[in-house]
Amino acid sequence: MNVKFLCFCAVFFLLFISSYETQAQVQKGHDFNKNKVITNQQCISCHQKEHDNWRQSDHAESMAIADKQSVLADFNDVDVKHYGQKAHFFIKNNQYHVTITYDDKSDTYVIKYTFGYFPLQQYLVETATGKLQVLPFAWDTRKKEEGGQRWYHNYSHEEIRPEDRLHWRQPLQNWNGMCADCHSDGLIRNYDNQENTFDTQFDNINVGCLSCHGDMSAHSRKDQKRNAGADVTSSSHPTGQWLRNLGEKTAHWQGEKRDNLFMEGCFACHSLRSPLTDGLKANKPFLDQFTPQLPAAPNYHADGQIKEEVYVYGSFLQSKMFAAGVNCLDCHDKHTMKLKIEGNGLCLQCHGAEVYNVKSHHQHEDDSSGAQCVNCHMPENRYMGVDDRRDHSFKIPRPDISQAFNTPNACTKCHDDKSDQWAGEKLESWHGKPQTVLSSKQLLMILNSGQAISLAQHLTIPADEQIDVISRATAIQLLSYTTQTLGADSLVSYLTHDEPLLRLSAANVATLLPAADKVKYLAPLLKDKYKAVRVAAARSLVSSEISAVNQKVFDKAFKELVHANNINSWRGEGMANQGVLEIEMNNFSDAEKSFKKAIKIEPYFEAAYINLADIYRAQQKPFQVATVLSRGIKKNPKSAALYYSYGLHFVRQKKIEKALPLFEKSMKLMPDNSQYAYTYILALDGAGQSKQALTKLKAIIVNYLDNSQLKELGLYLSQKLNTKADYDWFMKI
Repeated sequence: MNVKFLCFCAVFFLLFISSYETQAQVQKGHDFNKNKVITNQQCISCHQKEHDNWRQSDHAESMAIADKQSVLADFNDVDVKHYGQKAHFFIKNNQYHVTITYDDKSDTYVIKYTFGYFPLQQYLVETATGKLQVLPFAWDTRKKEEGGQRWYHNYSHEEIRPEDRLHWRQPLQNWNGMCADCHSDGLIRNYDNQENTFDTQFDNINVGCLSCHGDMSAHSRKDQKRNAGADVTSSSHPTGQWLRNLGEKTAHWQGEKRDNLFMEGCFACHSLRSPLTDGLKANKPFLDQFTPQLPAAPNYHADGQIKEEVYVYGSFLQSKMFAAGVNCLDCHDKHTMKLKIEGNGLCLQCHGAEVYNVKSHHQHEDDSSGAQCVNCHMPENRYMGVDDRRDHSFKIPRPDISQAFNTPNACTKCHDDKSDQWAGEKLESWHGKPQTVLSSKQLLMILNSGQAISLAQHLTIPADEQIDVISRATAIQLLSYTTQTLGADSLVSYLTHDEPLLRLSAANVATLLPAADKVKYLAPLLKDKYKAVRVAAARSLVSSEISAVNQKVFDKAFKELVHANNINSWRGEGMANQGVLEIEMNNFSDAEKSFKKAIKIEPYFEAAYINLADIYRAQQKPFQVATVLSRGIKKNPKSAALYYSYGLHFVRQKKIEKALPLFEKSMKLMPDNSQYAYTYILALDGAGQSKQALTKLKAIIVNYLDNSQLKELGLYLSQKLNTKADYDWFMKI
């Protein structure tokens, strides 16, 4: 998946429509929730205070009909340009409109919904019946003196042409699939993968009571006071609280263990994940509805800091806060969702002011930006052009790690004219030498930076119980990239582990086990408590011989797997996943149909072309292979993978001269991929251009962090050409 795509789906900002009459109008006028049975209105009559607090939240403003109350942008005949794309925003017949022009093609749309209100607002238009797309231009709602009150393009620094996956008419910018389930109560996408259409329904237009509390209609009918159960916040918990004893720097939880399972409802939207069901339900386990993306490259930096738009789940689960039992509502009010205390006071609820809120600790002037806890321990990344979001892993600034792994740190993020070395020296002069990083954590950073380690070293990472569970799960997941086989003894403890994330990752990589062991240890997971684990187990067992005893549970888990593929088939990845599944079951005809459909749905999704070509190659149809890859390159002229695959096709056809320019192109398009460079140099040698291959290799090898394979190739070519000086040169690298 292209990690640069605009993840507008986690913004919970939009204008709230509070009245029952307006809600009904939304559903009647826009065909949403034709059989509506529940609303937030039933909660409001008894819970007015909570409702008033909720109205202050971003959740209450998650979506609205485009009208005078909700639209914040300037639609007074405004023209906006971005490279070859133009937009004209205007009002006609009391409706908001836009005319989008690219090259010679123009389309005019009515703005149906606003999407976001601070620090930006986006707009939804209907491009086909039931299919809503997000416009490529957004309104910056910040104050003018802060750079706001202007139209800007979602990808301000690059041209997004119509043939790009990121173009606003493509699936990655589709409201129904990308973001709808987290912006409205009780939303169901209702995607028809045969017709490629949506009939999306929701209970309420915004994120209200139902999204967190579920359907309380039975409770409402009984007209009883709701039994809220134990309060999960720190201040009013009935069985415990955060306390700091004399001499302690940081508070600890005293009392019965907290039940933080409610956070799974928060994670449902505040995470990067793949849906397993159509829509989400409150009070249902996170792993019963989603398969999460774990904190690994390219979405995260090598040390686990956020890089792409990954939201909170992956970073927070790495934190010492999470491990200590801190939950979302210790910092955020449960209905306004705003911070309970502004500034350092929030952190000083648990962290001693006499230790941490003093210059000897933060080394900056009081009340300065550098003295704010969050600026050192929760640095911001900017997404969507204007939206600054903080990292929730609460890490300590480590310029020494930045020097080793090219990761960001809060010091040089602020002092951008200084080096990591300067920052490291400053910190050492203030606080002494940095604490030694656990060897397992360091090995994980090496893995995430693309460098190789031994299998024995790799296995020490998930085995280390001193590091957080999600990092251990990430290490298990990465085994599929670093080894081709595994013994059962390496994986069995995780397949049977109490931690579901470890079981999930182990089930995903269990294809590396010997056939008999794979069936033996995965079969029990077909009945796992969580759907994500069951689906992963079924996926890994697709090509295995299932015993009659386990066939029924396998069939049930397999149906859940196919259902997950189907509900995600509105984009290329969903259909491609189903196609790969069909290949493993030797259903090549169905696989071919899936990849063709993926290309039809999303013609700029490169993987579909490559997989379809592989089917034709397996069937010994070289003409079809060439046709598909050539067509793929026409649609995706910047795809290094397609050029590389086309080059391999010519190598198999013994037409290496035709392969050379394709390999060279793939290498130039993806200059950090050492495999592309290796293949290109090897092809030059195979074409009888060994001397040129050696010269070229010497020029490019320094560009690759992991160059061990290229070094071996250099030594081979040096020996072949009998050039000792070159051999010695490669030995020194």
